[in-house]
Amino acid sequence: MNNRLAFRKAAVAGVALLAMAVQAAERRPASGDPAPTALGISREGEPIGLEQGGGRVQVVTFWASWCGPCLKELPVLEGLQRTAKDRVRVVAVNIEDPARFRVLAEKLSSLSLTLANDGNKSASGSYGVKGIPHLVIIGKDGKIIAVHRGYSEDAIDRILAEINGALAAL
Repeated sequence: MNNRLAFRKAAVAGVALLAMAVQAAERRPASGDPAPTALGISREGEPIGLEQGGGRVQVVTFWASWCGPCLKELPVLEGLQRTAKDRVRVVAVNIEDPARFRVLAEKLSSLSLTLANDGNKSASGSYGVKGIPHLVIIGKDGKIIAVHRGYSEDAIDRILAEINGALAAL
């Protein structure tokens, strides 16, 4: 009888630990959390990470060529990158396969923002990306300021205002 009770307690504890692990794995980074550092791979195959941001505000957007709001957002973020210059770093992380990314990166080679590929979904997984567009504003301290998920082009002005607020705090 005591062995059965001990087994039941162990089983209940095991289920509770499993539930906690699943919950932790599904947790999406939020405002105030440290941002995951890995962002993807460049067209040349080099790793791209937050550490290359050099203490600037960083804007990380996850996008794909079939996402309408994403395609409208990229030129706006490019304008932000050109205007803010060394105060902000925009990283556009494409979630499509690496071959498709190389074609897209070649077409977008005139952009000054950083293009990365996350074909293996490791960066998007660590950022909790479940759908796109998905944009994260990260302070110079490496902590997340804001996360925007599944927004329309109507939200871009509000997002730009948040980025400008982060830049004003520098």
